[in-house]
Amino acid sequence: MKSRSFAYMLALFHSSIVGLSFLFTKMAIAESNPLDTLAFRFTISFAIILFLVAIKVIKVNYSWESIKNLVPLSLLFPTLFFAFQTFGLKFSQSTDAGILSAVTPILTLMIAGYFLKEKTSLYQKLSIVLSVVGVIFIFVMKGSTINFSDMLGMVLILLSCIATACYTTMTRSLAKDHTPGEMSFFMMGTGFVIFNAAALVTHLKQGTMAEFFTPWSSMEFISSILYLGILASLVTSLLSNTILSKIKASQMSVFANLSTVVTIAAGAIILKEKLTIYDILGSILIILGVIGTNYFGVKREHSIKVNLEYNEGKM
Repeated sequence: MKSRSFAYMLALFHSSIVGLSFLFTKMAIAESNPLDTLAFRFTISFAIILFLVAIKVIKVNYSWESIKNLVPLSLLFPTLFFAFQTFGLKFSQSTDAGILSAVTPILTLMIAGYFLKEKTSLYQKLSIVLSVVGVIFIFVMKGSTINFSDMLGMVLILLSCIATACYTTMTRSLAKDHTPGEMSFFMMGTGFVIFNAAALVTHLKQGTMAEFFTPWSSMEFISSILYLGILASLVTSLLSNTILSKIKASQMSVFANLSTVVTIAAGAIILKEKLTIYDILGSILIILGVIGTNYFGVKREHSIKVNLEYNEGKM
C-alpha cells in the first residue's frame, strides 16, 4: 500500500510538470525551430543523466538482450512522441492539442488491455471516460473547437498520443527487468543522438549553421529549454518509469489529464487569469475520474486476492 501511495504522489508531481510543458514548448519554438528545440532539450537531459551515472547516483547495466528491448522503447519515447508533439504544436493550436491529448488514457486502456492483458472493471472504464469528458468539457465551454484547417497538426498530435500509449504499455512490461534509471538513461541518450544529428544535418544542408546557436541569446528561450530539458524530459522520464513499475498502465495514464487542472490552477494563481465555473466543473470531473480509476482498480485487485485466498482455502 505504501508503494502504491508513493506512486500516486509521483504521478501527481509528474502531472504538474507536464501541465506547464505545453506553455514552455510554445515559448521555445517561438525562438527556435522545433528540431533545434528538441536537440537542445535532450542535450541538457542527457548531459545531466550522464553526470548522475558518472558519479554513480544512477547505476546502469546493459546486456545485448536489454538493448534490444530498450531500442523500440526509446524510439517511441522520446523520439516519436516528442517529434510528433513538437511539430504538432507548430502546425496547430494548443487548444487542439489539449483536446486530442485527453484521449491518451483511452488509447492506453485499449493497448494495455490487448498486449498486457490488463483487466479493468466497468467502473474503471467509466472513470477514465469521465476524466476525458472533463478535459473536453473545459476546452469546449471556453469556446475552443478542433480546427480542421490545422489537419496536419491534429494528425501529428494524435500520433504523439498513440506513441505515449504504446510507450506506457511497453514500459510497464519492461519495468520488471530494467530499473527506471536504466530506461531513462537509454531514452535520453537516444533522444540526444537522434535529434542533434537531425538538427545538425539540416543546418549543414541549408548552410545555416550559425542559426543553430542564435536562440541562446534569448533569456526566454534559455529558461524554457532548461525547464523542458530538466523537468519535462529527464525528471518526467524517471518519474513515469518509476510509477509504471508500481501501478498499471491504465491507472498511470489517467493522471495525464490532471495536467489540464494544473494548467488552469497555474493560470489563476500565477497569471491571475479568470477562473470560470466551467474550469471548476471540468476539473472536478477530471479529479473524480482519476480517483475512480485508481480506487476501483485497488478494489478490484483486493477482490481478486480475496477470491484466490478463498479458493486456495477450499482446496
